[in-house]
Amino acid sequence: MNDPTLPPSPDFDAPRSPGRRQALAAAGAAGLVLSGCAAPGAAPEATVQPNANLVVQGIPPIPQSLARDLERYSDFRGHGLVDWHPLQREMLVSHRAQGASTAQLFRVNAPGGALVPLTRDNEPIGNASYEPREGRYVVFMRSVGGNEAYQLWRQDLGSTNPPVRLTDPDKRHAMVGWLRRSGRLLYASVPLDRTAAGGTRASISTTVTSIDPLDPAQARTVAELPGPGWFASDVNPEDTHALFIRYVSATDSEVWELELASGQRRRLLPRDGAPRAFHGQAQYRRAGGPGLLVVTDMAGEFRELVAYAPDGTQPQRVTGNIPWDVTDVDQSTDGLTVSAQINEDGSDGLHLFDGRTLQARPRPTLPPGNVQAARFHPARGELAFSLNSPQSPGQIFGLDLASGRTEPWTQPASAPGIDTSQFQPQRLIRWTSFDGRTISGWLAQPPARHRGPRPVLIDIHGGPEAQAQAGFLGRWQYVVQEMGVVHIRPNVRGSSGYGKTFLNLDNGRLREDSVKDIGALLDWIAKQPGLDASRVVVTGGSYGGYMSLASAVHFGDRLAGAIDIVGISHFVTFLESTESYRRDLRRVEYGDERDPAMRAFLDSISPLTNAHRIRKPLFVIQGRNDPRVPWTEAEQIVQRARSNGTPVWYLLAENEGHGFARKENADFLLQSVVMFLRQTMRLS
Repeated sequence: MNDPTLPPSPDFDAPRSPGRRQALAAAGAAGLVLSGCAAPGAAPEATVQPNANLVVQGIPPIPQSLARDLERYSDFRGHGLVDWHPLQREMLVSHRAQGASTAQLFRVNAPGGALVPLTRDNEPIGNASYEPREGRYVVFMRSVGGNEAYQLWRQDLGSTNPPVRLTDPDKRHAMVGWLRRSGRLLYASVPLDRTAAGGTRASISTTVTSIDPLDPAQARTVAELPGPGWFASDVNPEDTHALFIRYVSATDSEVWELELASGQRRRLLPRDGAPRAFHGQAQYRRAGGPGLLVVTDMAGEFRELVAYAPDGTQPQRVTGNIPWDVTDVDQSTDGLTVSAQINEDGSDGLHLFDGRTLQARPRPTLPPGNVQAARFHPARGELAFSLNSPQSPGQIFGLDLASGRTEPWTQPASAPGIDTSQFQPQRLIRWTSFDGRTISGWLAQPPARHRGPRPVLIDIHGGPEAQAQAGFLGRWQYVVQEMGVVHIRPNVRGSSGYGKTFLNLDNGRLREDSVKDIGALLDWIAKQPGLDASRVVVTGGSYGGYMSLASAVHFGDRLAGAIDIVGISHFVTFLESTESYRRDLRRVEYGDERDPAMRAFLDSISPLTNAHRIRKPLFVIQGRNDPRVPWTEAEQIVQRARSNGTPVWYLLAENEGHGFARKENADFLLQSVVMFLRQTMRLS
């Protein structure tokens, strides 16, 4: 990751940031003890002033000494793989430069070479592609203030001209792929309703457009696809057809082929009469005959790489002998080599296959770590991949396919005084839940100098169709290394990576079974002699924010506090206010609030309905421009919990969305979280 932050979203206005005296009064009224203040009779210590984009309520003054102490853990700067140059041995990477606020695009033309800035924007940029014939320019995606209303921009190489916007700002856009023969770009667009600002629409469609980025006025509509959930997958080498995935749910999706000249579409998978299943990462085969390579769970519990022939013969299960999910696939331009990332119990490894026979090749020898992305160079026998490990943020390597040799292209950076190689490996733990099912998670252990039973932070991932993996903890390392807190990231039911049955165990009316998995984890913690069950705080982002709130409702007597980051507080208001391009997709997971019986159920289990049961200190964190979980979800739980007398800290960023992407905001967030943990966990 480039700069890991603590997360990666009613009818009243957000209260404005109170003055310092008001903040102190609010903290005192909430019964909070101000740690880190000067001793009686001593001069008051200087405190951190939040920047103008932060609304701060109930958070006590943060000593400058704490901010200085945290600086070492606030400047981990890794690299993300973005794209290869079509001809040269050069790549695009995403990186946050020293002293910068956000991640930007850089060019690097050799292993260990200097990073040459391509973009210098105040908004984060991480998704881009070279023009495919000569690499004369780059097209990148950018949104504003975290609103995820992505626009496409052209940045000419070797020019000082500012980037050129290519798309309609009233829609959200995503790149589909290049027509390599003509140099035209396909992109898909959905309308925006900005529901948090009062807009809404009952239905939407997805527009596919072809554009010459050098002459955007000549854009041509290719097709109108009904509804949301259409995601780009591949364009054939002849530039005549494109593959799209129509997503219904995490276990139900389809592969469609779009004829670019006529706009006609036809469903390829599932075939007529076949059961519903997940289909993703569909690609045209480049070698070994016509057909498709598809990641699907059609044949079993896990997502396999499967080859489909156009004549309808029995598909070839390429990874059917590996009982884990395939998470990403790429092919070399000539099709002779296929790469597949396979998730093995929370860590992605790299596998190679012969593109003609699809037989496995020997596993390449890679540095230790979790593979984040792997892409073949369009014109050279080299595979770039990025690695993330508990000891290192994102680092990019090149793998020479002929020799099998790897070499690093980038070196991650840390602040002076931090040796990330000393961070201990994370340990996979397992416990038994209420129904006898085994649940697992990753545990980070503090250094041995922290003696006695340790407090615990339970950090729940979002999604819920996602997975906590072994990897770099970034800013959380301060909590582990310096505060001596055990950090546990559980994969409760509903997490990906453990088969489609496990993935569906939290759907609809089964929602609170995943919360019970946290209750079982609390039972496990209570039995561990090295852990202090009286000092447990739960946190999470997005769906993990809901889980944190739900845990505070159900297990408040066993928790010291809870931190909700961009979380769902009420399923009905969430479903009614999330952007329309994702509303139907979320209804499949959570339930359809338009059905009266389901609406009543969703209301009954929502943390807002049960806020009177949240009695321990609560910290709520939100971005104003979040299109996934609108900021109103945070406002209403803050208001309701406070009305019940619960101590509540609240941090709202006016220029953020579904998580904090700007370093200055993430720094203040970390400082506030550390203060909250110090108080709730009774740490000096």
